[in-house]
Amino acid sequence: MNKKDRIVESAIQVFTEKGVDKTTISDIVKSAGIAQGTFYLYFPSKLSLMPAIAEEMVQLTLKTVIETVQKESSFQERLEQFVDAIFAINKEHHEIQAMIYSGLASTEHLKEWESVYAPMYEWVSEQIAIGQDRKDVRNDSHPDQLAKLVIALTESAAEQIYLYDDDTDQVIRAEQQKKETILFLTYALGLTSTI
Repeated sequence: MNKKDRIVESAIQVFTEKGVDKTTISDIVKSAGIAQGTFYLYFPSKLSLMPAIAEEMVQLTLKTVIETVQKESSFQERLEQFVDAIFAINKEHHEIQAMIYSGLASTEHLKEWESVYAPMYEWVSEQIAIGQDRKDVRNDSHPDQLAKLVIALTESAAEQIYLYDDDTDQVIRAEQQKKETILFLTYALGLTSTI
């Protein structure tokens, strides 16, 4: 692992343990086992780490989605697998997701969000285009626009459960939320098969 990656990994760990506000650059470099000057070769401040952390999470999310969504499945089944994967990532990494949102919102780096998310947008757009070619998905909208909406809705639905709600009945609410998300997306995409 190179030094930049060690900094990012250490920052995730320390931010998760101590919170963004209470973490110092000294905490991060100590955890990474590097000199403080080395940190500044890659990042001008601790908040400038947020796009790199967000990129790491997007890569993890995309990897999980690709591993979960089975190519041989129908579009409806792949949509359900996609929603399951997004919910699973949000459940497992809700602390990091909350940290990214708070960190990006408090910096000038929020504008980098679109470029960080580009690989996820591209993958979902490709899946929608395939569905449109096969006449499984309505064909009156561009796949790129639909991809952004599918991702935004699914992540927002998962975040409502794992970032904003308390733990009471979370499992039941998560299943209900997934079901409603899939149902909404099924109708919105004009899928020819139904749940």
